[in-house]
Amino acid sequence: MYDSSTQISFDDRVLAHLEVVIVSKLRRKESFALSWRESPENGDGRTTIWIDPSIPLRFRYSGSRPPTIDREWIEHLAASAASSSGLIALDEDGQHVTGTTHERGL
Repeated sequence: MYDSSTQISFDDRVLAHLEVVIVSKLRRKESFALSWRESPENGDGRTTIWIDPSIPLRFRYSGSRPPTIDREWIEHLAASAASSSGLIALDEDGQHVTGTTHERGL
C-alpha cells in the first residue's frame, strides 16, 4: 500500500526483496523512484512512483511464511535503487517484474 489510496500487488517473493531494499533506503532517509511493468489487465505499461520517508507504506503478503532472501538479488536491487533511474523491480534473473496497481476512487 502506497500513500493511503494506491495498492500495488507483486508476488510475495518479489515483494520481500523489494521491502528489504526500500526499508534500508528509508532508514537512511533516502528518497528514490520505484518502477515496474504493469499487468496486461492494467494496460501492460510501466508505472513509477516516488518513495519518500514522509509517504506511508505498508507491505502485505498473501502467504504466511516469509520467503527466503537471496543476498545477490538484494545487492542487484540495491544498486538499481542507488542509480539515477531508481529501483526497477526485477526478478532474480534480471527480468522486469509485473505488478498490478489499484487506486481507490478511480
